[in-house]
Amino acid sequence: MKKNIKSIKKDYSVVIGGAAGQGSRKAGLIIAKLFNKLGYNIYIYEEYQSLIRGGHNFSQITASEKEITNRKEKIDFLLALDKKTIQKHKKNINKEGLLFFNSNKIEEKGVGIEADKIVKESDGLPIMANIALIAGLAKTIGIDWSVLKKILEEEIGKELEKNLKVAENSFHSVSSLLKIEKTKNNPKLLMTGNEAIARGMAKAGLDIYFAYPMTPASSILHYFAAHQKETKIIAVQSENEIAVASEAIGAAFAGKRSAVASSGGGFALMTETISLAAQAEIPFMVINSQRMGPATGVPTYGGQSDLLFSLWAGHGDFEKFVVAPSDAEESFYWAGKLLNLCWQYQTPSILLTEKDISEGTFSVNKEVLNKVKKEKELLWTGKGDYERYKITPSGISPLAYPGTKNAIVKANSYEHNEKGYSEEESKEMIEAMQTKRLTKFKLMEQEVEALESVKIYGNKKSKTAVVAWGLGAIAARTAVEALGLKLIQPIVLAPFPKKQIKKAFSGIEKVICVEVNALGQMAILLEGQGIKIDKKILKYDSTPFLSEELEKQIRSIK
Repeated sequence: MKKNIKSIKKDYSVVIGGAAGQGSRKAGLIIAKLFNKLGYNIYIYEEYQSLIRGGHNFSQITASEKEITNRKEKIDFLLALDKKTIQKHKKNINKEGLLFFNSNKIEEKGVGIEADKIVKESDGLPIMANIALIAGLAKTIGIDWSVLKKILEEEIGKELEKNLKVAENSFHSVSSLLKIEKTKNNPKLLMTGNEAIARGMAKAGLDIYFAYPMTPASSILHYFAAHQKETKIIAVQSENEIAVASEAIGAAFAGKRSAVASSGGGFALMTETISLAAQAEIPFMVINSQRMGPATGVPTYGGQSDLLFSLWAGHGDFEKFVVAPSDAEESFYWAGKLLNLCWQYQTPSILLTEKDISEGTFSVNKEVLNKVKKEKELLWTGKGDYERYKITPSGISPLAYPGTKNAIVKANSYEHNEKGYSEEESKEMIEAMQTKRLTKFKLMEQEVEALESVKIYGNKKSKTAVVAWGLGAIAARTAVEALGLKLIQPIVLAPFPKKQIKKAFSGIEKVICVEVNALGQMAILLEGQGIKIDKKILKYDSTPFLSEELEKQIRSIK
């Protein structure tokens, strides 16, 4: 890139990497906020090993004038906190891209910043080398010192003055080489997928959150623990996932909206409770944040291999809501909506997310915050004798909670009669109770069809459709726009939105299914509904699709 020219690019890719403990993740967020101030839409991809020290971690910040951003193969700016970062990523730097590095430790071509020297002269700490590189980047790309200073003041809680001194000294040690222009967009909110899930549930009236920490769901627990005073939501860490699930339905039985979260291994331990909740008709919301499996798998990396497990988790005949959002904005909305739905229909619900949504950071439109509110459940009127499992035309029985005047409140995991007493002898009552629940499930299907359960993007007249879900839908949107194809993104997976899916596939002659798993689980689901899948593009190396690689693969089979 030539000196003192204005940048005409509409999107940028920035990578900052180093060993665990060098602060690459926090640095990535600060860089993202610099671009956010200029009106760019943000996605931060986080990659790290399951190590406390050492190894290689990096954050990749994609900043785009377009609304949809996805991780790209090529890098415009690489900030290397160690030599290994250069070795792993230098080959992906654009022809006019720039490499920033600590010239006190590394000899390379690029923008060398004497980070160690600056930190020492500023009376800083070794970890502040990341701030020195950020400040060098900011100056090089034409961001004013006042903008950087304000963001550092917002983001740094400890040793602020030392960090500011390091940043200012580093800022003035380099020259501006280009000017990244401000877009016409206003800055948006930045949220991780897990923060969005937490905030969505809070807006829908969550009272208590139970969890046993498991990557990548753990930061939901961290969010609630850090915000108990302002949200009034109680955060409880229990001894294991069985206890977590049991406590949550106990709280729900008592009338308190609760939720739990884990990844595949912890979710597996909750499946008996899912069946219990379905039979006892207790609202039970679960977040399953997928990672690479089976078993422990690759614990800090992602995948989409829990789809079928989530759909069929639990034994017996019952229906539940299963939803798979693709980014933080959808996560916020559907987390709140699901909490409301499982209370309205007194049934389990599962929010199926994945590591690179949970821990990724996204731009979020502020307007979405007003789309979620607490919706009331069906409550007993207080008239007549209370029957917990009263047979009604809708299949939904009015709720009362322990302590309600003139109500004896029961919950039963056995089949039961209307009052909640166990039933084995009356085959008529056993059938009537199952029919009651099936009636409720029919209403759930109607509810799903009334929501935007399937999204369509790209060329709606195309005879070729790409199907992608979760984070894969973001990469696919970029690809179909370049190729002139149609994208179908299923969001609600159960109850299956048959009418919306039928309409989405009307007139389609070729279907390409894109997934981050080895079996093509969405393809299996769709084929079970009579939709022929012509080609599958499957990735199962524990990383999400890059826009360029997906476009190339679709083009090769189009």
